[in-house]
Amino acid sequence: MPSSAMQILAFALALLGILGATVATLLPNWKVSADVGTNIMTSISQMQGLWMDCAWYSTGVFSCTLKYSVLALPAYLQTARTTMVLSCMVGTLGLCLAALGLKCTRWGGSHRAKSHTAIAAGGCFMVAGVLCLVPASWFTNEVITTFLDSKIPETSKYEPGGAVYVAFISAGFLLAASVIFCLSCPSKREGPLDFGSSHPDKLLRREQQRREQQQQQQQQQQQHQYYSPSRNRPQDIRTGYILQDYV
Repeated sequence: MPSSAMQILAFALALLGILGATVATLLPNWKVSADVGTNIMTSISQMQGLWMDCAWYSTGVFSCTLKYSVLALPAYLQTARTTMVLSCMVGTLGLCLAALGLKCTRWGGSHRAKSHTAIAAGGCFMVAGVLCLVPASWFTNEVITTFLDSKIPETSKYEPGGAVYVAFISAGFLLAASVIFCLSCPSKREGPLDFGSSHPDKLLRREQQRREQQQQQQQQQQQHQYYSPSRNRPQDIRTGYILQDYV
């Protein structure tokens, strides 16, 4: 089972992964124009993202155009939009569960309950990492395939942009965090810890108090058994004989 320091590290990795996935979803540079062939005189660089297309012009003007039509988009772009949004949502849910499953926190219930919560958080991070990795890989494959196609003019060719690399790194952070949190599986020796608080000192204190109460109850029962007025003491057998029996 990972230590508290490892869980804090995993929590930080998951937080960075979610922030990176959110930034990658909003960035407009999923693919940028490649500097091949004749240079375009009207614009210096063109970028295309999931939600908008942008261009740098030679005059220094930067303009962006939103993609309003969803049905007109290719399948890989529609899939990238959906999966990236779902990745951010599932990752945020996993972050909330991870906050409850950390060992260093007092909330979240017993050790076993916190372990199960940490495992659930690891599952959410794994799903979020896969949802972030799939669109980045598919988008990169489409860009490279189009770049290597000889039928497409060189002025219309693109290469992967910075947002794709941010998505890959974010997916790696989420998957690494999921592995650490999934190792929080409760062992068999942690079973008795469910009956008390999540703090070990309180558990030991309660166990000692319970044993002392049991000992006191046993002593009281013994005293009541031998000294209770309603119970006569066993008489000595020798008192039933007279002196003549011994003569």
